[in-house]
Amino acid sequence: MTFEQAVRSYLTWARVERGLGANTCAAYQRDLTDFSRRVEPTSAEGVTSEDVLRWIALRAGDGIAPRSQARGLVALRGLFRHLLDEHGAQRDPTSLVELPRIGRPLPHTLTLDEVEALLGAPDRSTSIGLRDATMLEVLYATGLRVSELVGLRLDQIYLEAGYVRVVGKGRKERVVPLGDHARQALETYLVSARGAASKPGDPVFVSRLKRAMTRQGFFKILRGVAATAGIFRPISPHQLRHAFATHLLERGADLRSLQLMLGHADIGTTEIYTHLSKARLARIHAEHHPRG
Repeated sequence: MTFEQAVRSYLTWARVERGLGANTCAAYQRDLTDFSRRVEPTSAEGVTSEDVLRWIALRAGDGIAPRSQARGLVALRGLFRHLLDEHGAQRDPTSLVELPRIGRPLPHTLTLDEVEALLGAPDRSTSIGLRDATMLEVLYATGLRVSELVGLRLDQIYLEAGYVRVVGKGRKERVVPLGDHARQALETYLVSARGAASKPGDPVFVSRLKRAMTRQGFFKILRGVAATAGIFRPISPHQLRHAFATHLLERGADLRSLQLMLGHADIGTTEIYTHLSKARLARIHAEHHPRG
């Protein structure tokens, strides 16, 4: 099997079987194409550990960031593990190659006061304001991704039980509690502002024209609400997801439960919030302790 044939097989499997997103697959394809261009392997079976190390060294010499180097090695590892599992390959030349060490930046988040200001900013006496407030309440209460929020359907909400059922990355389903404030906001919105829906699969959140809300539409709403709340620095929906995670950890939530609610495949991804919480506590100590 040529290296190009192996890459095509792997990317098709990653997209169809693993459910990797288009952007991730495109990034992996760029990395694997770069490997092929620099190393010029005659076949997938002929690639050696020395080839992999030489590729990493060449990319480092060109100033490729450690994070991009690591992603490239992840793509290459995925390729050879796919060949082992699906095509009977005998070895994985990446198995003894370590990932480049990278510093993981802490995500930007919102303070509790900022979250309270955001949630209180929309005018809930209007249908549009009630919709905006409900979207923010649900986002902060559940830690959904913005795509999951705008894609939420009526049949994914269980108000009496108090949870939402979400289909996230990789088409994996998870159940996330709503909490009292978000549940009450949803009840009021659906009765007073949503308008009639024809079937259970209709979107929960709709525009003024009763069309499904879009990511871009919600970003615009968030910018407007932030300005009303007196928050003039750039914020994003993902910062409410970060706030959800950080505030839960600070109040004693365990990491495994948080992983399930966020829909992280790897608990290592969730662990970043422990660092974020520690950084916030250190800042509070430095600001308020007499000898901080």
